[in-house]
Amino acid sequence: MQLFGSSGIRGIVDRELVHLAWEIGLSVGGLYRSVVVGQDTRSSSDAMKYALISGLLCAGCRTYDAGTTPTPVLAYITSDFEAGIMITASHNPPEYNGIKLLNRDGSAFDHAQRNQIEETISEKAFRLSSWKEMEGCRPYPGAIGCYIDRILKDFDQIRIRAVVDSGNGVASLVTPYILEKIGCEVISLNCHPSGYSPRRPEPTEENLAHLAEVVKMAGADIGIAHDGDGDRLAVIDEKGSFIPGDKLMALFARHLGVKRLVTTVDASMAIEELGFEVLRTRVGDSFVSEELRKGGDFGGEPSGCWIFPNISYCPDGIYAAAKVAELASKEKISALVDELPSYPLLRGSILGDRSTMTKLRQRLASISSPPIDTTDGIRLAFEDGWLLVRASGTEPKIRVTAEARSQRRAEELYNLAIKALEECR
Repeated sequence: MQLFGSSGIRGIVDRELVHLAWEIGLSVGGLYRSVVVGQDTRSSSDAMKYALISGLLCAGCRTYDAGTTPTPVLAYITSDFEAGIMITASHNPPEYNGIKLLNRDGSAFDHAQRNQIEETISEKAFRLSSWKEMEGCRPYPGAIGCYIDRILKDFDQIRIRAVVDSGNGVASLVTPYILEKIGCEVISLNCHPSGYSPRRPEPTEENLAHLAEVVKMAGADIGIAHDGDGDRLAVIDEKGSFIPGDKLMALFARHLGVKRLVTTVDASMAIEELGFEVLRTRVGDSFVSEELRKGGDFGGEPSGCWIFPNISYCPDGIYAAAKVAELASKEKISALVDELPSYPLLRGSILGDRSTMTKLRQRLASISSPPIDTTDGIRLAFEDGWLLVRASGTEPKIRVTAEARSQRRAEELYNLAIKALEECR
C-alpha cells in the first residue's frame, strides 16, 4: 500500500478519503502521544479534520486543534508536541484535500515513518483505547501569534510597496499582517480566506497574470503569491515579470550567504555555476527537508518551496515573503535577476501515471546514448543540457523538464520526451 506522494497524502474528497483521515488519526495517535492539528480554508477541511481528530482521540492521543492556520505556522508550533498534522491539498484544485504529517522540527515524516503508517493501515493494526483513556480535543488558539512573534525578530523596517495575492487561502491571515508590521505598504489581492479564488491555487506564471498587472498599475516594488496553505511562494518583479523558481532560489541563497544548498533534480544547472555546494534530491519538499536535516544552510524547489532551517524544516512561503521584501528594499528585483546565469528551461506536463514510466524508460534507452539516472523518474544528461521525465507525486500527470545552452536544443529535448510519452500511452 502506497498512500504518500512527494508531499503527503492527497486525493479528491470522497468517502474513501474521509475514512482514510480517520485511519491516519488512529495510526498516528497510537504512535505519538501529543499531536496538534491545523487546516487550510478548503470547504472540505472541517470534515477531514474532524474525521482525523476522531481517530486520534480513539487512539487515546492528547489532541490539540490549532484551527485554520498556514502549514508553516503549524510546523513552527509543532515543536511543542510530538507530531503535527495539517489538513490541506496545498496547490491542488479545490475538489482535492489531503494530509501532511510533521515532526517536531517541522520536517515531513521520513520514509521509515511513512512506511510505518502505511503498514499499520494496510494491516488494520490499530490501537483503540478504552473509554477511560479517551479525552476531549483541546483548542490551541495562539498558533499564528507565536509564529508572527518569531518572524518579526528577524526583520528591521522595510519601506517598499508590495502586492500580496494569497489566492484566498490561509496565508491571507498572516502574510499581509507581517509585511505591514515590518513597514511595507501592502496592497491585498485575493486575501479573503474563503478557500475560493478567481485564480487557480498553484502560484504559477500562467495563474498570476492579474497579479502582474496590479503590480505594474500600482507601481509596486514586488508582487507576492501563495498557494492554498502558505508553504509556497512565487514572486513578480517591479516590471510585472514572473521570476522563475530556479532564479528565485539563487537570489535567496545569495542573500542568505548560503554555502551548502539542497535542491531537487529538476532545478537549473545554473545553480552549480554560482559557487554553492549543491546536493540534489528527488522532487518533493519532504526529500529536501530530510536531506537538510543532515546538514545544510537552505533548501528549495523550483516549484516555490523554500526551507529555512533557522525557523523549521517545513517549506515556509510566509517567511520567504518577508525575505524577498527585504531583498526588494535593497535593489530592484529585476536587476538582481539579470545578474544571474540563465539557460533556456522548459517545463510542462501531460496526463499519465507511473505505469507509463516503465514503457518510457525502454523507449528512451533505445533512442538515447547517455546513461539513464533513475534517482527520480528518468533523467538524461547531455554535454549541452539535460532532460527529466517523472510521474507527479501529487497529481495524475507526467512532468517533463528540459534545459540546454540554446533555446533550440531545449525545445529539441523537450519535444523528444513528449513524443516518446505519446508513443507509450
